[in-house]
Amino acid sequence: MVANWKMNKTRDDALAFIYAINESLPSSDKVETVICAPSILLRDLVKRQGDNLRIGAQNMYFEDFGAFTGEVSPVMLQTTGVEYVIVGHSERRSLFGETDDMVNRKVKAALNHNLKPILCVGETLEQRELGITSSVIRKQLELALDGVEIKDVTNVIIAYEPIWAIGTGKTASAKDAEEECKNIRIAIKELYNAYTADETKVLYGGSMKPSNAKELLAMPNIDGGLVGGASLDPNSFLELVKDCL
Repeated sequence: MVANWKMNKTRDDALAFIYAINESLPSSDKVETVICAPSILLRDLVKRQGDNLRIGAQNMYFEDFGAFTGEVSPVMLQTTGVEYVIVGHSERRSLFGETDDMVNRKVKAALNHNLKPILCVGETLEQRELGITSSVIRKQLELALDGVEIKDVTNVIIAYEPIWAIGTGKTASAKDAEEECKNIRIAIKELYNAYTADETKVLYGGSMKPSNAKELLAMPNIDGGLVGGASLDPNSFLELVKDCL
């Protein structure tokens, strides 16, 4: 269960949240629990993470150093102690112009620096209505994983997030979400092999909340969630984490 706080929470808010959940999280060998926070908060959170919580970043650039004002490099993330980084979120693609090539370079940079990329893929409402969801996602996967060796693929977490469901309160039905997550596994199998497809974690993102999480998480090809708004409240997030059990 991955929280994506987006551009929310001051330092005081973030620390209050982590203190509220640390002692109540299930064992990490049962549920992998991650908070992806704004970069300015990462070191503070890593220092205070409990045994059953890990911290991730929401974005990074693909170069190690350089004249890239305002960007954060994988080397910098390593020094904070984070283990995960979200790559290719639909908001980064639509609002900040990230291309498939940039996403691919970020995936490879993360892996090269022992960070686990949480790779986001998903379709717009127009693409869904045209019936091309699966082909759009397949193309995004092919481009994002281009040049990624088979030994590294299971360190990439795939998050299916229908763009039309991000921040809208709309959610793909459990059946539709399962279908696309299954198609993601089929694509990984065809690009690599069956073992890799089985071992790759596939998450659903798109207005997951306590009222719909159990149904989504019960699907055989959905391994967890990438959660935005419902992750901002500690009680709501704890409920989602426990729904993974």
